Amino acid sequence: MKGKNGIRIIYGDNPRQMIKELLEVIKPEAEIDKNMLVGIKPNLVVAKPSSSGATTSPEIVEGIIEYLKTKGHDNIVIMEGSWVGDRTSKAFKVCGYEDLSKKYNVPLIDLQNDGYKAYEIDGIKINLCDYITKVDYLINVPVLKGHCQTNITCALKNIKGCIPDFEKRKFHTMGLHKPIAYLNKLIKQDLIIVDSMNGDLNFEEGGNPVQMNRIIAGKDPVLIDAYAAQLMGFSIEDVQYIAMAESIGVGTADLENADIAELNKDSGTKKIKPSKKVQQFSKYIIEDSACSACCGSLIYALERLYEKGLLNKLNEKLYIGQNFKNKKCDGLGIGTCTSEFEKYVKGCPPKAKDIVEFLEGHI
Repeated sequence: MKGKNGIRIIYGDNPRQMIKELLEVIKPEAEIDKNMLVGIKPNLVVAKPSSSGATTSPEIVEGIIEYLKTKGHDNIVIMEGSWVGDRTSKAFKVCGYEDLSKKYNVPLIDLQNDGYKAYEIDGIKINLCDYITKVDYLINVPVLKGHCQTNITCALKNIKGCIPDFEKRKFHTMGLHKPIAYLNKLIKQDLIIVDSMNGDLNFEEGGNPVQMNRIIAGKDPVLIDAYAAQLMGFSIEDVQYIAMAESIGVGTADLENADIAELNKDSGTKKIKPSKKVQQFSKYIIEDSACSACCGSLIYALERLYEKGLLNKLNEKLYIGQNFKNKKCDGLGIGTCTSEFEKYVKGCPPKAKDIVEFLEGHI
C-alpha cells in the first residue's frame, strides 16, 4: 500500500492472525527506524471488554506488537487516556492490556496521569498530553462504532484520548467537531488500524455490538473516517468533523479516487450473541448462511432507517446469505449473493449507506 490514499481491508474471526497478514501487505517497518519510539493508541474509553463493542480488541494490539518485534522493533508503548469519569488504569486491566504489557514487556502509558502543554493551531488553543509529543511513529487503533453525538467514532475522534481530562470537557462545550478536526492537525497519525470486528451500533460505551469480522488499515484518518461513515450507513456530511478536517489539510475524503482493496472475503464461523436491540431487527430479515460483514452492514442500515422513522414502513422481507445464490425470490436481496433477485443491492459486502439508499427507494 503506497501513498496516503490507500485502504486495505481483511476479514475473519481471528484478529491476532488477521492483523499480521494485513501488516505483511502494508509493511510499516519500512517507515520505522530502529531507534524510533512507536506509540500504539487503542480506544479504551471505558473499562469494558472488547466484546461489548466499546473497546479495541487486545488481540489486534497483540498482533501488532508481535509483528513489530519480528521486524526488530522493540521500542513500543501502549498509551491511552480514558474518558472523563473512568480511569485508564482500570481500563488497562479490564480490557486485557495489563496482561499484554507483562507478556511483551511493553509499557502502558496512562495519559490521565501525564503532564500537558498548550499548543495553538489557526487561532485555536489545544492542550496535548506531553507523551504524545515524544512518539516518533503513531499507530492509531480505534474501534469503528456509533456515537450519540457525532454519529460515528473512528480514527479522527480516537485521538481525543491524547488530551487531558479538562480539555476533553472543553471539547464538548465547543461542540466536538471543530476541536476534533484541529486536534488532528496537531497530532499526525502514521498508521491507522481500525478494529471493525464488532463495534457498537450507536453508542461509544458499548452494549449493542454488531459483528463485522473486519480490520481496516490506512494512513489518512480523513479518508478512513469517510470510508467508515459509509460502512455504518452515514454520508460524509453526517459526520461534520470529516469535512472540517479535510478543509484544514488533515487529509482527503475523496473515496472515488482512493486505492481501496479487500484482501479476502469473510469466512469466519464464530458468531457472537446478538444484543436485544440487534435481535429486534431480525423480524425483517430472512438469513441463510450470511457472512458477518454483510449481516453487520444490514443491521447498521436498519438502525439508520429506524432513526429516520422509516423502518416501520418497510413491508418486504430482506433476504441475505450465500444460500440465495442463483435463486429468485420475492422480497429485497442484500448483497451479491442475491443477484438473481429482481430487486437487490450490490456489494460483497455492501456498505450500509448503499443499503439505506436502496431500501429508501423501496419504501
